[in-house]
Amino acid sequence: MKIIVCIKQVPDAKDVRLDPETNTLAREGVQSIMNPYDQHAVEEAVSLKEQLGGEVTVLSMGPPQAEEVLKQAISCGADNAVLISDRAFAGADTWATSYTLAKAVQKIGKFDLILCGKQAIDGDTAQVGPGLAIQLEIPFVTCIQKIREANDTELVMERMMDDGYDVIAANYPVLLTVVKDINQPRVPSLKGKMKAKKVQIQVLSAEDVGADSTKIGLAGSPTQVVDVFPPPPRGERSLLTGTIDEQVEQLVKKLAAYI
Repeated sequence: MKIIVCIKQVPDAKDVRLDPETNTLAREGVQSIMNPYDQHAVEEAVSLKEQLGGEVTVLSMGPPQAEEVLKQAISCGADNAVLISDRAFAGADTWATSYTLAKAVQKIGKFDLILCGKQAIDGDTAQVGPGLAIQLEIPFVTCIQKIREANDTELVMERMMDDGYDVIAANYPVLLTVVKDINQPRVPSLKGKMKAKKVQIQVLSAEDVGADSTKIGLAGSPTQVVDVFPPPPRGERSLLTGTIDEQVEQLVKKLAAYI
């Protein structure tokens, strides 16, 4: 089985801040990590490889430093790593990102399964996985919490819902987005870390993947952040102090004003 896992390097959530001029995430000087949902996608891919055989290729779009998360995935059991990196990709929204990833997947070649994290913690749109499937014209299933059965022709899985879960079967090729409930990511082994140090990451540019310059980066993004502002205050607030009885008395008086 040939599995591709799309992963993203994101700013550590505690360090996230916005560039006031561009209204985009400021990444310089901010510690970066692998998107947490993507860690679970990598783990599930490696587990399926161990069960069914095959190979796992991790794919990321980002600056050169994104090689760090690709090497992390290699240390956890992935076989190959591809980075698509080009200044022309800067400012891409979810549509342009999905297009760019699709061009890279087509460059990689034949695959059976694509796994993505449900969403990235820096954008929280949950759009790139489904968008990639649409670009590739393959079916997709989102929010997978468990793969019940897997063989060489199909998968049977549970899709998380608000009031339980759906059981879905899908043939290959298919794209899945996974939630954190699906597994517990493994700790990299010493052998895996040594392999990650030696791995040669394939780096592809926009020209390498044959991307249309009008469909990538800011130029190919139909959506843009034009303003960032805090939500308006919800009204007057007051803090009640004292004992419970005193606070109750204060509250009753305040509520009486609205009767």
